[in-house]
Amino acid sequence: MAWPRIYTLNKFTMTIISCILGVYLALSSVYMLVFALAAHRPKRKNTLDVKREHSIAVFIPAYKEDSVIFDVAVKALNQNYSNYDVFVIADSLKEDTIEKLGEIPVRVVEVSFEKSTKVKALNAALELIKFKYDMALVLDADNLMEEQFLRKINEQYCKGYEVIQARRVAKNLNSNFAVLDAVSEAINNNIYNQGQINLGFSARLVGSGMAFDYDLFKRLLSVAEAVGGFDKELELNLLKEGEYIHYVDDAILWDEKVSKSAVFGRQRTRWIAAQFYYLKLHALPALKGLVVNGNVDYFNKICQMALPPRLLIPALLFIGTIVNFFFLPQLFLLWAVGLAANLVANLISIPVSMYNMNSLKAVCSLPKAVFVMFFAMFKMRNANKTFIHTPHGS
Repeated sequence: MAWPRIYTLNKFTMTIISCILGVYLALSSVYMLVFALAAHRPKRKNTLDVKREHSIAVFIPAYKEDSVIFDVAVKALNQNYSNYDVFVIADSLKEDTIEKLGEIPVRVVEVSFEKSTKVKALNAALELIKFKYDMALVLDADNLMEEQFLRKINEQYCKGYEVIQARRVAKNLNSNFAVLDAVSEAINNNIYNQGQINLGFSARLVGSGMAFDYDLFKRLLSVAEAVGGFDKELELNLLKEGEYIHYVDDAILWDEKVSKSAVFGRQRTRWIAAQFYYLKLHALPALKGLVVNGNVDYFNKICQMALPPRLLIPALLFIGTIVNFFFLPQLFLLWAVGLAANLVANLISIPVSMYNMNSLKAVCSLPKAVFVMFFAMFKMRNANKTFIHTPHGS
């Protein structure tokens, strides 16, 4: 009678797998919920009277961004701040675009590489600039700063913060995927930025809207090697050294969101590849830093990077809860609690203004987004070795 034994063995194996996966996803959800709740603590009002405008170099790497870079460069000049210069790093831009940029008061740094990366472009610009600024600010070629943006960044620098992440919000809601991307950004701002600093941890770096002490930035970039995910490389190296990353919720940077599923998939492939590449690279050093030096901030960041892609967690928990209800009822509560924690964490992290008909319509595209995200995980093997460009044009 081999069948009962096989059934018992298979059920035992399923129970072990379900238990391990359920604990992993439930702990991930509880982590998110703790920081989602922390983000709702009352914010301190800024009462600092800033009397000095520190010099700021605003870097805009532009790789084949002819459709948007001129408009972005023009608007970057409209800041309620006087002591700054805008540097457009022109990588593979058309000649007529470069000529147009030459007609406005921005500094164009032309670069060319066999294989382009942001790290290479920024390092080339830093090598050519002889003037020593106080701060460096990195933008994407589609970003628009609110009028008081640099003033608010400067205020935080005056307080002693040497690494500052601004708040990115969507500048376009022209498709269901753009709306989903905008909601995702808002949730990340709440959990991984505001919630983190409210509990004394560093915020994350997100690739643009990042301000640094100039000397610190130059030193970090000189040893950076990232092809994709250079923000993760900077973030982890900073925390390894014991630096702190601050977050400024009221410094608004408008960022273009992807409108098509194909672009959404390529972008997520790049992000997931970078996440797991740097998790593998920094996991042991972070654990050592925790034990030897008490570097909790660095270890917390590794815990954060060990979480599954956020869009997949509720989908996996939903499926797992149903499966366990019918086949492994003893584990049903574990999965149900994980699902509830995840849903609450996400729902309280979405701004009230985003609870509207656009978001409701975008929910219809969630299954497709989950599907795209799932298959992005299978394409990430070499994604971190190749520069994957996200086109802009809204």
